[in-house]
Amino acid sequence: MARVEDIPQPTRDAAVSIACPSFDTAPFVTGPALSRRKVAIVSSAALIPRGAQPFPIGSAEARFLPASIPPNDLLISHVSINFDRTGFQRDVNVVYPLDRLHEMAADGVIGGVADTHYTVMGSTDPVGMTEAADRIAAQMRLEGADTVLLSPV
Repeated sequence: MARVEDIPQPTRDAAVSIACPSFDTAPFVTGPALSRRKVAIVSSAALIPRGAQPFPIGSAEARFLPASIPPNDLLISHVSINFDRTGFQRDVNVVYPLDRLHEMAADGVIGGVADTHYTVMGSTDPVGMTEAADRIAAQMRLEGADTVLLSPV
């Protein structure tokens, strides 16, 4: 992860000036034990299957990744010059830990792995991402996924 002082201008000023949303309430979450939960990944790496169109710069869209796509067939289309892809190139699980989730499910740590996972473009103004978040939540509810593993990059 880049330190703010290492990010070149004007990207540094743009990142620092993004307002962080505040919420009037704090959620209180209850539910089943982790060993009974179905987990989906949400990654901000703008992942795409080989051959798919990359995310456009500044995109606020969400894309759905069927769990059946082999992780090694995914590419990162994140456009930031500050993003280091070395870890992803060595082990896709750094960004998209699908193999680790399957291991956790096999060991009984989690109840299961979702059929669909999700990806967005990082460094996007969160205010514009409401529609994408709503689409992700609706699909998770439809599939019975009740837990999210956030993979910010």
